Amino acid sequence: MEKQRFLITGGAGFMGINLIRYLLERGQEVRSYDIAPFSYPEADRVDVLQGDIRDMGLYDRAFDGVDVVVHCAAALPLADPTEIHSTNVGGTLSLLEAAEERGIARFIHISSTAVYGIPDHHPLTEEDPMQGVGPYGESKVEVEHLCADFRARGMCLPILRPKSFVGPERLGAFELLYDFAYDGHGFPVLGSGDNIYQLMDVEDLCQAVYLCATGDAAAVNDTFNVGAAEYGSLRDSFQAVLDRAGHGKRVIGFPAGPAIAILRVLEALHLSPLYKWIYETAAKDSFVSIDKIRDRLGFAPEHSNAEALVRNYDWYVANRDRISTQAGVSHRVPWKKGALKLVRMVL
Repeated sequence: MEKQRFLITGGAGFMGINLIRYLLERGQEVRSYDIAPFSYPEADRVDVLQGDIRDMGLYDRAFDGVDVVVHCAAALPLADPTEIHSTNVGGTLSLLEAAEERGIARFIHISSTAVYGIPDHHPLTEEDPMQGVGPYGESKVEVEHLCADFRARGMCLPILRPKSFVGPERLGAFELLYDFAYDGHGFPVLGSGDNIYQLMDVEDLCQAVYLCATGDAAAVNDTFNVGAAEYGSLRDSFQAVLDRAGHGKRVIGFPAGPAIAILRVLEALHLSPLYKWIYETAAKDSFVSIDKIRDRLGFAPEHSNAEALVRNYDWYVANRDRISTQAGVSHRVPWKKGALKLVRMVL
């Protein structure tokens, strides 16, 4: 395809930097727009705009010469609820209005399978109802409704709903698994761990974004689930990481009912390392159909669940010494371990 200029909101985040690298490898021009500093070796190849996506005073600079917007920026589930709504809903609305006013050709929104809430069947398809859980899930549902309005007004607006994705630079909740594995501990899961749980590699998500950016406008102007094609039980996926660590440790199941009850109390006390949507779904099947994006756009994921997790773990091991010890609420820093510190001592 001919060279285009991409605006990546959240370009300094986990998905953002992986997408930027993917685009640069394909000869595209990229502008990153993120409130966080862009502290990567690629900085000299990227047009960096540091600022809040809610700052409309930056929009002339942000959208100048842009052909495609990929909206990755979002406040994540552990953030303050007011911040989640202001960033995810208010910020997205402002960006959509600005893109529409400037005649941007294509606006790709990164949503989440969290819009399906806690489902009662699988696989989930794009036609299933949206039922967000908690401030984050609710914000994602609200934003999808906004996107549908702008699409109806004539904007080409692909929406991607990825499963949880991992790869280089990913920490967040997955750092808990990598930390346990690296230090030679077993890893706890809710229930038996035999539930079918689909993840995906960030490189495969980048492929899906690129297909939406380069495909026929009529074909891409829709909503698509995205996930791994090869996946199995949560136990098998996590065990692949423990096996890679080489300490002979195993995934250890805990009765889901009592554990979830404890996590609800711990969350209320701000001692849980997990938020509601994670712990309420972790012991259940969780997978989506990717037939729509495969059939229509030719999406072909290259990594299985286990391969994606092991690839991320290898990055973690190689970069462990420079990973921040300060816990936070983004995907690029560890999340607070909370009460799992005690579990870690006995596994």
